[in-house]
Amino acid sequence: MDWNLLGLSFITIFLSELGDKSQLATIALSGQGQSRKAIFFGTSSALVLASLLGALAGGAVSELIPTKILKALAALGFAILAIRLLFPGAEQESEQESEQALTE
Repeated sequence: MDWNLLGLSFITIFLSELGDKSQLATIALSGQGQSRKAIFFGTSSALVLASLLGALAGGAVSELIPTKILKALAALGFAILAIRLLFPGAEQESEQESEQALTE
């Protein structure tokens, strides 16, 4: 087992999951006073299954597409998301124009 890859994967996912919607949903569920143990095992198994599916899909895609191209596509995808988050005005303006066209 590659312990460096294991540690890197753990740290990356742990930091990216802090404060995300699945963690907030877990907090909301546990705040209802139900069985915290059942909530922990349910949410943990859901995250493990989602991670497993991601790893399997990533492995299958990496067999078809070279790693260098996959990294470039991932970087492009993250760049597009970052630009959309930094400049949400263009999307909102087009939505407002669509709504105005529908009301006329």
